[in-house]
Amino acid sequence: MTPIPDRAAARLAWTRHVLDDAGLTLEPASSDASFRSYWRTTHGGQSWIVMDSPPEREDPRPWLAIGARLAAAGLHVPAVQAQDLQQGFLLIEDLGSRLYLAELNDANADKLYGDAMDALLAMQVRVASDDLPPFDHAMLVSGLEVMPEWFLERHLGHTPGCGEWDVLEAAFDVIVRNALAQPRRFVHRDFHSRNLLVTDARNPGVIAPGLSSPGILDFQGALHGPVTYDLASLLRDAYIAWPRERVEGWVESYRLRLRRAGVIGDEVDAPRFLRWFDLTGLHRHVRVLGQFYRLWYRDGKPGYLKDVPQVYRYVIEVAASYPELADFAALLERHAADRDLTQVAA
Repeated sequence: MTPIPDRAAARLAWTRHVLDDAGLTLEPASSDASFRSYWRTTHGGQSWIVMDSPPEREDPRPWLAIGARLAAAGLHVPAVQAQDLQQGFLLIEDLGSRLYLAELNDANADKLYGDAMDALLAMQVRVASDDLPPFDHAMLVSGLEVMPEWFLERHLGHTPGCGEWDVLEAAFDVIVRNALAQPRRFVHRDFHSRNLLVTDARNPGVIAPGLSSPGILDFQGALHGPVTYDLASLLRDAYIAWPRERVEGWVESYRLRLRRAGVIGDEVDAPRFLRWFDLTGLHRHVRVLGQFYRLWYRDGKPGYLKDVPQVYRYVIEVAASYPELADFAALLERHAADRDLTQVAA
């Protein structure tokens, strides 16, 4: 097919062509923090998603490659019905709209997180990752450096002095060394409640209802990295919070699963694993604290600002609970005190 200059028209024309239905329409399904967008349509009683990845902005090939690995391991990722890599369009299975974020409650959390940890263990045991980009020292450090630039300097208007940079660099060193000390496995990178769906035969778009729930999305950035990274993404979610005691119970249950699977040995006891989890989650949230503001100031996407207070609380609570990171927590508190973190700077 010849590409059409207007993206929306091209997307609709392509979908009508591959489904052989000149009358179908597309409705927004969701979007994400990238330039990728998702559109829903129905044809012959079947619901479908069109994933639009402008090739010059979002190469769809990593999504296809990682999705194939996960599917081969028996995980429920969207099946691909049709693709046009030149235009950046994919027609994929509609896993529905029952996101974990909306479904989770006190009564079902153990069940839903249990399912998610089953999927996570399958990823870490069955999915090869040695050839994926490494979540190495350089990437770990660059992720942390997003925070001073976009939170401290751009949002709070504070440029750290030499002494404060010493505090930041000492904290970053503790966090990075913690990540590098862990066994390396497949890392989804965004394994959380907005990328997991409850899937069953009632979903009108599910092609293979026999596959286990959850359905898994947004896996294209997978890396070879720390074994607790995805666990921290799941249980210290930026979008939903649970009491620390409950989180630590889930963490310990997953440690035992990893030990039974031979991923970690008996020498990785509960305190050591919890430290891995805490500080790996801290890495993620320090990065996200900067990233959410970057999405606003650089990309004009304000939707994540409402989630900043929860991310900030995670950073402060975890950092303050480790003596070697207490100065780091105090530095952030000193400059963020009495500021409404959901409001952008003038």
